[in-house]
Amino acid sequence: MSRAVPRFRSPLTFVAGAALIAPLALLGAGPASAALEFTVTPLEFTVPAGDGTCTVDADLYRPAGVDAEHPASAVLVTNGFGGSKSDGSTATMGKAFAARGYVGLVYSGLGFGESGCLITLDDPAVDGRAASGLVDFLAGTRAADDGTEADFVTGDGPGDPRVGMIGGSYGGAVQLATASVDHRVDALVPLVTWNDLAYALSPNATGAVRGVSSDTPGVFKWQWTNGFYLMGEVQPLLVPGLDPSRSGSLTCLHFAPRACDTIRLLNSGRYPADRTEAMLAYARSVSPAAYLPAVTAPTLLVQGQADSLFNLNEATATYRTLRAQGTTTKMIWQAWGHSGGQAPGELDLATGNLETSYVGQRILAWFDRYLRHEEDTDTGPAFAYYRDWTSGYGTAPAVPALSRTMYLSGDGTLVDSRAEVTHGSRRYTNRLLPTSHSESSLAGLIGLTDPAPYDTRGTHLGWTSAPLTAPVDVVGAPRATLKVNSPAAERVQNSGDAADKLVLFAKVYDVAPDGTQRLVNRLVAPVRVPDVARPFTVELPGIVHRYEAGHRLRFVIAAGDTAYFGNRGVKPVTVVSAPRDTGVLMLPVVGRPSPERPHSTAPGPGTEGT
Repeated sequence: MSRAVPRFRSPLTFVAGAALIAPLALLGAGPASAALEFTVTPLEFTVPAGDGTCTVDADLYRPAGVDAEHPASAVLVTNGFGGSKSDGSTATMGKAFAARGYVGLVYSGLGFGESGCLITLDDPAVDGRAASGLVDFLAGTRAADDGTEADFVTGDGPGDPRVGMIGGSYGGAVQLATASVDHRVDALVPLVTWNDLAYALSPNATGAVRGVSSDTPGVFKWQWTNGFYLMGEVQPLLVPGLDPSRSGSLTCLHFAPRACDTIRLLNSGRYPADRTEAMLAYARSVSPAAYLPAVTAPTLLVQGQADSLFNLNEATATYRTLRAQGTTTKMIWQAWGHSGGQAPGELDLATGNLETSYVGQRILAWFDRYLRHEEDTDTGPAFAYYRDWTSGYGTAPAVPALSRTMYLSGDGTLVDSRAEVTHGSRRYTNRLLPTSHSESSLAGLIGLTDPAPYDTRGTHLGWTSAPLTAPVDVVGAPRATLKVNSPAAERVQNSGDAADKLVLFAKVYDVAPDGTQRLVNRLVAPVRVPDVARPFTVELPGIVHRYEAGHRLRFVIAAGDTAYFGNRGVKPVTVVSAPRDTGVLMLPVVGRPSPERPHSTAPGPGTEGT
């Protein structure tokens, strides 16, 4: 994970020890707001997974006074990619819920820490089924390998414990995977996770056929993907006495073969139709996009606005799918994600400030309602989003719709009506190396100086609005409909290799009165154009941003970007604008917030905003 978000990238070390008493004074435990003492017991499980079994390393957090006569609901917690049960954030969640009276079972995901088996990218048949084996333990129908049994978890029926799940990133997707194969799970809180790995690792912001999924292979996000690949491959070198089930082939030490095949194909820069179709099918088979129809557990989605790995569009796709099928679902967009962005007072998993943060209160309310069955608990609005201009949260009954339309004029301006469009054509061309920089580079991820976003002259086009006469609040994903001319791309786009299709990158800047520009959360929309002879629509990453009065919006199309693979060969691009044939930019704009009813960072969960 990103250097800026250590909550999901803790050192890969295992802390062994006997049971201990660990009071957590900072967290309330129920209405009395008194932290409970609890014991922590290391356990090991052998559970079914895929076609065999896997060993799972876990810690059981048991509140004082919880026994067969006084059972409690349970929370299952696991780590993000590269972490383990001993991560500061993962362990802190176990402590936080135990201090509040929940039984916590915190475990290292398959292939991490001291758990066995290869990394299968949260495959429901493997990782989901393994987690289901831990639910068996909480149900009292399976013992730990040392014979320990759990007869102290509240049940909804024989063999059915009352259990929720929480975790971030890799530990977020596994919740949905588990709930798709085991309907005994009663509540989910996936944080900053993906909807479709094909989109996350090789995004295509055009041609979506469902949610964020596109039939046309996207643009390889090489920095993030290879960072995770290397993180996974060094696991065997960092864990002494490695479980033999975690040893793969010499060319793929720690991942399941199909996961490695996917990464190798993306790195090859060549995407022949047959191999690419298989790659997309595999990536989606281990993604919520494929199995959400089987998820019925009430789900509170939390996604980060500063996240170039899993952007807001991924959570929105999951949110809309779950709600459309009748699954109880709410969503929060917080400030921080994999790319940093932590705001004062927000949820911090490393400290466990559940009681004092807005998102933390919402999580506690969610589990109180669906695990403790506290019927009068208000779980908050359907949709909430962090507003950095008020340091608090706004709310809405749904993700705002596109409501403001602007047009790309031939003179490089962004105007409010077609009548204002000036006829003209403008041209850019790519180079063999990237000439634009948007997302944090690998230098930034490992602590070196990372340059500000830039676009090299001649390799991009921009359209800039007049200064705004009033603030404009954008909440959601802007959308652009474009038509470009590129004879060089058109000649080769049907070669049978998707890598020959035109690649471009779309983004929206905030330009201050002094001319300085800001790329909000450094987000960009990579596009592999299916057919340059036809118009195409680009859905940009979702943002929450106020464009202040006097500022200008600037829409940019760039030829390349340092975080992604680009065009194969040089492909000049021309954009022609005319009143009847021009690009369109649509923005999800919301009304100005009421000064009489601001949100703080920690209001009651049910407090409504504007």
